[in-house]
Amino acid sequence: MKFSKLSQLLLVSSIGLLVATVFSACAITTIDYIFVACSAGSGTSSAGEIQTYAVDSQSGALRTGAPTVASGGVNPISMAVTSDYANLYVANTGNSSIVHFAIALNGVLTSKDTITITGTPVSIAVNQANTYLYVLSGPSPAVLTAYSLSSGTIGSAVSTKTLSLYGTYAAYSSDVLVPTGISVLANNAAVYVTAYDQSAYNPGGGGTTSTANPGWVFGYTVGSGGVLTALANPIEAGIKPTAIATDPTNRFAYVTDYASNQLIGYAIMSSSTLDFLPSGPFRTGDEPSAITIDPRGKFIYVTNSLDSTVSPYDIDLTTGAPSVTVNATATGGSNSTDTQPVAVTIDPALGRFVYTANFLGNSVSGFRLDSTSGSLSLTQATPYPTGAKPTAVIGVPHGNYSTQAVSP
Repeated sequence: MKFSKLSQLLLVSSIGLLVATVFSACAITTIDYIFVACSAGSGTSSAGEIQTYAVDSQSGALRTGAPTVASGGVNPISMAVTSDYANLYVANTGNSSIVHFAIALNGVLTSKDTITITGTPVSIAVNQANTYLYVLSGPSPAVLTAYSLSSGTIGSAVSTKTLSLYGTYAAYSSDVLVPTGISVLANNAAVYVTAYDQSAYNPGGGGTTSTANPGWVFGYTVGSGGVLTALANPIEAGIKPTAIATDPTNRFAYVTDYASNQLIGYAIMSSSTLDFLPSGPFRTGDEPSAITIDPRGKFIYVTNSLDSTVSPYDIDLTTGAPSVTVNATATGGSNSTDTQPVAVTIDPALGRFVYTANFLGNSVSGFRLDSTSGSLSLTQATPYPTGAKPTAVIGVPHGNYSTQAVSP
């Protein structure tokens, strides 16, 4: 069959339009950079590294970003970024160092300065005002230290507090406290840290058979010059609390209890003291290890290290009570990750994607967040390979996306 010249022209135009449409649909726009801390090798003495991934705006898929950099130490365990997303801090357990990196607009990391602390760092955080870096270290003793920040540079320690049980809980003062997590209120008014009695152990994900004394949340108000003042009493937090998160409205705090497979909720009072949410605690998967709250303050995501899942919860904005998201209930309220997730983050640009660092899977798992229900669905081509034993994951917005605000 022969075509007229007009038919041939229409055919060529149609093909060209189709090709252009395909390429437009496949165009990749980066909205965030995801940083992953991991070991460069399988040995306990292997140097650490920070890998950078770019987030596709449409699919949430990760692809390799800026070159990998050394973490500045051995066995990185925790990361934190300033609220302007210009600075990244990495805590390395192997050489007790805290390393400061400048973050370029293209995601490139440049090492700037380093401090070495006396104890072993376990968790770090930066306040919203970018004036203090908080370092939790231990055990023996468990210590919270506030360091001053000036344009991202780490300064001297301005306040140091040793975690101890006193007042109502003086009977537990002989406990050896193992620190685990840290969270700073968005209004910069207080810092909360979690710790547990060293005699606590993992009951295999099947009940609370530990004979250990309770786990705890310690609260500290932040005064002039960054001085930390302990609240009247710590508050109990299950048996083996592993992580803590506070919501962006400064009203609620949530703690994961690894030993009891529970999520414990607290109301934050005007004095920054904590009070238990009356309807808790709330069920999680096996051995919850990490927690994050989305930028809108509507949803909670908890990683469960033993069953390799992430559980989504909807927050009642009046009471603070979390409940398993509706669309997740049919699958037990969880979504499968790669093996042993130990850290979780939400993309900060749009709050649309959730990522977990999987320690034994040597990978990052990605999920799309439904902004209405909070339920999760897998991103394209997940999981994404990383270096050995990733322990921390965090994100920064890219380019103009950093100017977009997500209100709680």
